Amino acid sequence: MKTLHLPLKAKWYEMIESLIKGAEYRDITAYWIVRLFRDENGRKITRLTANFLASNIEILKWWIESGKLVFKPFDFVKFSYGYTKRTMTFEIESITIGKGKPEWGAPTEDVFIIKLGKRV
Repeated sequence: MKTLHLPLKAKWYEMIESLIKGAEYRDITAYWIVRLFRDENGRKITRLTANFLASNIEILKWWIESGKLVFKPFDFVKFSYGYTKRTMTFEIESITIGKGKPEWGAPTEDVFIIKLGKRV
């Protein structure tokens, strides 16, 4: 079982904790592409490839749809209240690319959407 660890600011942590916010968002950057994906053969994504894909979202989407990129098999996401010991863990229902809800902190452009399942 693989767990994705994410620190959150107080506002977003408390919204998730109270079950108001059902997804977490991450900008589409080279950092998050490297952290969330493997190539079709299970190898790490290079920084050069990640930089290219981060600046070409439509190509990134096509690579995902065609199976050239696959999301790492995360089962859970563990949120921490900033960098404290206060944490909570949720099942990951899915990770996708799309537009999130602005009231949940999503920007207007496409982002990685980590849809939360039940709290464990």
